[in-house]
Order: sequence, then C-alpha cells, then structure tokens
Amino acid sequence: MLEKLKEILGKIMPDKDMDQITEETRLVEDLGCDSLMIMMMSMEIEKAFNFRFTEFVRFETVGDVCGYLESRI
Repeated sequence: MLEKLKEILGKIMPDKDMDQITEETRLVEDLGCDSLMIMMMSMEIEKAFNFRFTEFVRFETVGDVCGYLESRI
C-alpha cells in the first residue's frame, strides 16, 4: 500500500523525493501538504482504487492513509 501511495503522492508532488517517504512521514509538517494537495491526493486515491470517501477523515501521516485504505479496500 505504501508504494502505491508514494506513486500517487509523486503525481501531485513531483518535486519531493519519494524514496524518503515512510509511514511515519507527516503530510503537513514533512511534505508541506495544504488542503488543496490533500484534496488532490484524495481524488487520486479514489481513481487508483476505485473507491469513494464517504466521510471526512483527518490524516496526519502517510501511515494513517495506508491504514485507512487497508481497512476499507
């Protein structure tokens, strides 16, 4: 799941080194994600996994996103 999410993040943040991203990487503090980037990430996740977010979920880390997806998909 982490590798797939890194692919998605690479699409919306091509200037970031995806090799440095771990499950502990914080979306806002470490990657500099703002609300637009989070929305873009959500849309890419929905496309990649044929999945729809039906509720607001607050993700702090890359691991939070991976865990959420693993529990839903």
